[in-house]
Amino acid sequence: MASPEKPATTSTPRVDGVGKVTGAAEYTADVAVEGALWAKVLRSPHAHARIKRVDASKARAFPGVHAVITGDDVPRVLSGRRIKDLPIIAQDVVRFIGEQVAAVAAIDEETVERALALIEVEYEPLPAVLDPEEALAEGAPLVHPEMHTYGGLPKPFDAPTNRFVTNHWGKGDVDAGFAEAHMVIENVFTTSMMHQAYMEPNAWIVLVDEDGRTQVWASNKTPYPSRRQIAGAMGLEPEEMRFNPVTIGGDFGGKGQPRNIPLCYHLAKAAGRPVRMVFDYTEEFGAANPRHPAIIRMRTGVKNDGTITAHEAEMLFDSGAYAGFIPAGFVPAGSNAGGTYHIPNVRVTSSHVYTNKVPRGYMRGPGRQQATFAMESQIDCVAHSIAMDPADLRRVNVVRDGEETSVGERFREIKAIDTLDAAIVASGYGGPKPRHVGRGISLAHQEASGGETRGTVALNPDGTVVLSTPVFEQGTGTYTILQQVVAERLGLPTSRVTVRVLDTDGFDFDSGMSAQRGTRVGSHVAHEAASAAEREMAKLAADVLGWPEDRITIAGDELRRTDTDECEPWAALVQRTGAPVVGSATLNDDTAPGITAFTTQVAEVSVDTETGQVRLLKLTTAHDTGRILNPQGHQGQINGAAVQGMGYALMEELLTEPDDGRVTTLSFADYKIPTTADLFELQTVLLESDDGTGPLGVKGIAENASTPAAAAIANAIDDACGLRALGLPLTAERVYRALRERDDSMRATRIRSQGGTP
Repeated sequence: MASPEKPATTSTPRVDGVGKVTGAAEYTADVAVEGALWAKVLRSPHAHARIKRVDASKARAFPGVHAVITGDDVPRVLSGRRIKDLPIIAQDVVRFIGEQVAAVAAIDEETVERALALIEVEYEPLPAVLDPEEALAEGAPLVHPEMHTYGGLPKPFDAPTNRFVTNHWGKGDVDAGFAEAHMVIENVFTTSMMHQAYMEPNAWIVLVDEDGRTQVWASNKTPYPSRRQIAGAMGLEPEEMRFNPVTIGGDFGGKGQPRNIPLCYHLAKAAGRPVRMVFDYTEEFGAANPRHPAIIRMRTGVKNDGTITAHEAEMLFDSGAYAGFIPAGFVPAGSNAGGTYHIPNVRVTSSHVYTNKVPRGYMRGPGRQQATFAMESQIDCVAHSIAMDPADLRRVNVVRDGEETSVGERFREIKAIDTLDAAIVASGYGGPKPRHVGRGISLAHQEASGGETRGTVALNPDGTVVLSTPVFEQGTGTYTILQQVVAERLGLPTSRVTVRVLDTDGFDFDSGMSAQRGTRVGSHVAHEAASAAEREMAKLAADVLGWPEDRITIAGDELRRTDTDECEPWAALVQRTGAPVVGSATLNDDTAPGITAFTTQVAEVSVDTETGQVRLLKLTTAHDTGRILNPQGHQGQINGAAVQGMGYALMEELLTEPDDGRVTTLSFADYKIPTTADLFELQTVLLESDDGTGPLGVKGIAENASTPAAAAIANAIDDACGLRALGLPLTAERVYRALRERDDSMRATRIRSQGGTP
């Protein structure tokens, strides 16, 4: 059989584009299910309290109400993506303001709201802990007094504690490394709590059909893992539940867990009718699962020539009231607090702590964004301490081929220096600039995660091709890539390939969409399924036409003998059998690929020193990409990620009340995200190669342009006005206050040096 060529680099239209633009795409809230009731929840007004009594009798008697659920009406089981600490609904105790205490299903939303207001709950307030450092103090209130009994903890505990995970990375002798240094630089960085800000809020529909099977429609990108997770909470086998595909309106890490499917199931069972629940954005901001805020302490030793001899980082992640929304039980990319550098002596520690605040989950590059902001800001501080240009310090220490990263990882085909040089040249980094305009550099890298997926490619008698997939795509363009890979592998136009998304009865398992695995595993399976279909066609041609099986290939509409160049339309051959010819492929690859993708960004900002307003003027982003399959889609991912990175740097923050942890930014009027008025010049440099993963040599891109942006912007602010920002976001108010405090300090120092009294 002829060896397949790699697909050409081609921009093709989005498979889902027309449906989304015309409004034909069906989201969960759009699904019409006959007899569906509306459901909503009553939420706790306390950060920490014992539930003494719930009286729902008036709500149950209210006209139009079909079911009311409290903690007494559901099994006492705990679930979670790894750590099992999530109840179906609060039982005995509430752990944050906004926790679900009761749920009502009724004929319409107005009836639900009126019934919820009739539920009486008596609470006994308990001491709350709202700060992660205070949560570690001796005698601090325990958020989960039974945590040492929970399933899924990465390591066992003999007694309860608020610190439920601690990870360590590093190498060498850190103390000896600091002893070699000519200077040691220490800083403490902080990052904010950030919502994923997807446009479609979380929504669920649950129907128990006449056969007793549970039918689910949900804005959920990981249906197979979610089905496994919630089966126990619902007292079912996974096969008794079916997730039906719907359009998912954005995710950014926030829709990988079941959330209220078990609650809707129990409401549906109690009511004997389907149940629909749709969050409003008050609920999204106040009680979803935003990005972890962090406190990051760093200490770096450096010689006068710029050689970094030692580096130490301690990261403290505030995980809020529950850990069950986190797939690994922790944010894994805390190791990036060592950066993209070859440092011989490194110690990185990452801890996750319970507090009585809204529980955290995953958001793009979990842990990586926080760690990179701190590390790349620290590198600039180190450079300034020895009077070296930040670009030169990075060039001295950046990891190169054959070297280990700071935490002992080894990658092949390292292109960190290539992206650094490309970004510096393209941005005009060292060129002249106006007053109060600055430029800053930041580096990052990210390898695509592995996973498990499946797919089939069917060659039909009418000449069409159908790719069947278990992937519930969340808007990243994965279906388009899968279509394109199959079409180009078979030599057909994309219009001849249909992508069919199957429900969870269709395949055994799929890991779901996250951590850029859609490119790594999805394109691989699509390519192999198309190749398998070609092999099945070769078997058919050998049987029917007598051609040698190992001399047959598909070239567009034709089956071709590679030894004689004889051709036969493959559709005509399939018509003789009357049944499609199907090829299948499975990939289960969780191994470290030994390949990563480097990014360097240079931000150019202007700072109004009178108001504190920071304006991002230009962002140059240089990427080590591997092979690009769809340039337009690839660039679209870079564009979106860069804007999201700017939002993290300059404006986005879920604010909470200091005395009770209540989220106060409960609408897009208060929670600011970038708009078209905030956009900037984006210059992209792509260093394409064949060094990626799988048969197509691809690398992920979805998150890469967002990770370095915050540090690049912070470093540019320092370059513009001499203000070192240690915390995110860098709003105008914070920059203004910091400039005034700095000026006041300088004025007082000047007066003292002149013998006066400040």
